[in-house]
Amino acid sequence: MLRTKMLLFFGLLVFKGFSQNVSLELQKAPKLSEAQRAQMWKNVPKDVTVQFASSGTRFTKDIPPRETKTDTWQVSGWKNEKVHTQVIAYSKKDLKAINVVAGNLKSSRGDVLKKEHISVGFVQYVMTDEFRDGCGHRKPVDFDSSMVADIINTDLKVADIQKNTTQPVWLTIHIPETLPAGKYYGTVTVNAGIAYPLQVVLTVVDRTLPAPKDWKFQLDYWQHPAAIARVHNVKLWSNAHFEHMRKYYTMLANAGQKVITASIVDEPWGHQTYDDYPGLIQWTKKKDGTWTYDYSLFDQYIDFVMSCGIKNRINCYSMVPWKIAFKYYDESLQKDAFFTGAIGSPEYNNFWRTMLIDFTRHLKKKGWFGITTIAMDERPMKAMQSVISLLKTIDPEWKISLAGEWHPEIEKDIYDYCIASKWAFPDNILKERKQAGKTSTWYTCCTEKYPNMFTFSPPDESVWAGWYTAASRMDGYLRWAYNSWTRSPLTDSRFITWPAGDTYQVYPGPLSSVRFEKLIEGIQDFEKINALRKLYGEKNEPVKLKELEAALQTFTIEKLSQQSAQQMVEKYKHLLN
Repeated sequence: MLRTKMLLFFGLLVFKGFSQNVSLELQKAPKLSEAQRAQMWKNVPKDVTVQFASSGTRFTKDIPPRETKTDTWQVSGWKNEKVHTQVIAYSKKDLKAINVVAGNLKSSRGDVLKKEHISVGFVQYVMTDEFRDGCGHRKPVDFDSSMVADIINTDLKVADIQKNTTQPVWLTIHIPETLPAGKYYGTVTVNAGIAYPLQVVLTVVDRTLPAPKDWKFQLDYWQHPAAIARVHNVKLWSNAHFEHMRKYYTMLANAGQKVITASIVDEPWGHQTYDDYPGLIQWTKKKDGTWTYDYSLFDQYIDFVMSCGIKNRINCYSMVPWKIAFKYYDESLQKDAFFTGAIGSPEYNNFWRTMLIDFTRHLKKKGWFGITTIAMDERPMKAMQSVISLLKTIDPEWKISLAGEWHPEIEKDIYDYCIASKWAFPDNILKERKQAGKTSTWYTCCTEKYPNMFTFSPPDESVWAGWYTAASRMDGYLRWAYNSWTRSPLTDSRFITWPAGDTYQVYPGPLSSVRFEKLIEGIQDFEKINALRKLYGEKNEPVKLKELEAALQTFTIEKLSQQSAQQMVEKYKHLLN
């Protein structure tokens, strides 16, 4: 997956593919002068305006919203689903200590959705930039940068609004699984000097969404443990570090994450991130030339992540890093050393064979072998084929993960195959893979202008990803990275390489983001689509099934050059409820 990122480090060319096209969503509005902004605020009829607004809009901090005012939010959802919207307050004067209070929702029959199931989070702004050429080294001063609404801070209970400022607030309802179907009515009140009551009308559909742990969607966000230690200023792998990690991994599990990112060597991605990426296994070459492998940290980490609810697969990175320099401790030298033999060479095979034999034994003892893969990013074909051959000589049951280009030559050897978004699995191959119980997913990275999940990306592109996955009948989506934070992630999402926000989807805290919540929405839609496909087939309702499939056929990446993700998703949402 990181092929396009790492090629730049080695001075090679990057394939740009279809992302040269300009999405209508990404065309920037012309720059406004101070006088123009002042006039826009002068034209706002009220000193303070409070209203509901779309969750698919990123509101600009110093410009009044252009959306039509509405004081009622009407929404439908399944039991056990999370639904969300935004409340926006924009003011021509300074406001102190505003807060948002949600009350119970009640049905005409007296059933109650308690306010504890409704969460409120002020949306905060972070520095972003622009796509430009996507992958590549960049200096912030060379790119058009701006403040963008992305952080959802549910820890912040009150906030000040400065004069001529727009403040979004994220509102989420988690519909309880046991709540009876029907219409529920209630109020959300914004206290901003005076009380501004807003009406909520929730229709609970008589269908139930599974719990995230039971979702079929294969979500694979790569985790970065050391980044958590750094932002919380705790020692790596200390008890305090694990305590902080639990909050982030539980949050990821609640989004339906299925895969543990496990580094079996130091810096499996060539240290392209701000923080180090240490390995979980200590390799030691003894004085007599034999090898030992300390799995204690690996075992502790895997057990820990599983206890957070992520337990379907362990993807081990990597026998094929971009920089071939495997660190180990040499007892004879009394220091760390590095093995640099070429992939496929006899030296390389001997170096890894000893480890793989021991690692296989250890995984089987732990009961993890069946869910573990050796994971690879894109490498030259001969290198990948060599590694596959070596693994099969160790144990023919070894599973392999690959994120990268479409390679029919090795497809049958790949258990977990994630292709770049410009590719598609042939229909017959996808069917064969499903029948064999293999996982087939897709990814985006710095290459794709759209669809994507940068801090400047339109939020509904994250929802769109769920619909596209269902439409293409793939199993899920992969993205690096969940939390490879920049130096100051709460204020500046820009990085020295790649568009802003590429390296992380949530914020230190942990705090969620507009992007992350919209992805969860898309995953929920994926689950609903496949549930309805099954239901309509079992009940022999071809008209409904045909309507749903016809809608899904419009979800192609090419279509995003003509129509926004928000327009596409909103057009067909009613089919799910």
